[in-house]
Amino acid sequence: MTELRQPYPPIEPYESGMLDVGDGHQIYYERAGTPGAKPAVFLHGGPGGGISPEHRRLFDPARYDLMLFDQRGCGRSLPHAGLEANTTWHLVADIERLRERAGVDKWLVFGGSWGSTLALAYAQKHPERVSELVLRGIYTVTRAELQWYYQFGVSEMFPDKWEKFQAPIPEAERGDMIAAYRKRLTGDDPVARIEAARAWSVWEAETITLLPSPAIAEAHGEDHFALAFARLENHYFVHDAWLEEGQLLRDAHRLNGIPGVIVHGRYDMPCPARYAWALHKAWPEAEFHLIEGAGHAYSEPGILDRLLRATDGFASR
Repeated sequence: MTELRQPYPPIEPYESGMLDVGDGHQIYYERAGTPGAKPAVFLHGGPGGGISPEHRRLFDPARYDLMLFDQRGCGRSLPHAGLEANTTWHLVADIERLRERAGVDKWLVFGGSWGSTLALAYAQKHPERVSELVLRGIYTVTRAELQWYYQFGVSEMFPDKWEKFQAPIPEAERGDMIAAYRKRLTGDDPVARIEAARAWSVWEAETITLLPSPAIAEAHGEDHFALAFARLENHYFVHDAWLEEGQLLRDAHRLNGIPGVIVHGRYDMPCPARYAWALHKAWPEAEFHLIEGAGHAYSEPGILDRLLRATDGFASR
C-alpha cells in the first residue's frame, strides 16, 4: 500500500500586510515559501472561512512562492463580516490585484470548497493568468446544490444536526432556511445575530467530515469566526454568488489548455460528487480523483494525500 503523504512542516510568512482594495475594504495577505520560486495563490473556503497556518503546509516551501489572503470581510480583513461591495467579482478583482503585487504573469491557483468556486470564476475570466488549477470539493453554487444542503437532502443524513440548525428559525419560516437566516444575520438584534451565526457555522462544521471532528466544530462555533462565516456564506448564497445558473460548468471550455487536478470526497455532504463529475466531463484534460472513505474537509487523509501530490507534481513545471 502506498503511504499517504503528510503536510510540509509549518513555516512562517516572509511577508504580510494589509492591501487597500477600495470600496472601504482592506484585505490581509501573506506570502510564504521561497521568493521567486513557482508562484501560487491559495483561495480559502466559506465564503468567510479565512486562511490558516495549516494552509501553507500544502506546498513545498522550497519550490513555491505562495500568496494567501483573507477574502473580503473575514479573517484579519476589514471591515469584519462586511457585506457591502462583497461579491464574487470583487474577489476575482482582488486576486488580480494580488497577482500584480506579486509581480508575476501567471500562477497556480489552488481552491477548495468555495475556493474551488472562486478559482473557477477567476480562471474562466482570466485563463491567461493561470498556469495550473488544483481544485478540491467542487461547488458550482446552483440552486440544486443550495437546496440540497440548506433545505432538503443533507437533512435526511443528519437529522439530529438538522434539528439544531432549524432551532433558531420559527416553524413558519422553515420553507426557506437561507432567507430566514438572512433576516437574523443582518438584523439589528445582536443576540439573535450571534445565535444564528453559531447555528449556521456549526451545521457546516458537523457535516463536512466523514467522521466527527470536535476540533472543527469548536472552531466554527467561536463567535468572531462564526459571525463572518455565517454572514458571508448566507450573503453569497442569497445572491447565487452572482453567477448565472450553471455558469461555471457551462463555461468550463475556457479552461482548455490549463493543466489541472480535481479532488473530491465520495461522501462529501455540502458538495455532491455529481458536480465534480460533471466538471471532469466538461474539462477532461484535468486529472480526476474521487476519494473513497472521505467527506468534504481538505484535512481528511485521502484528500490531503492527493492535494499534496498535486502541488508536488506541478512544482517543477
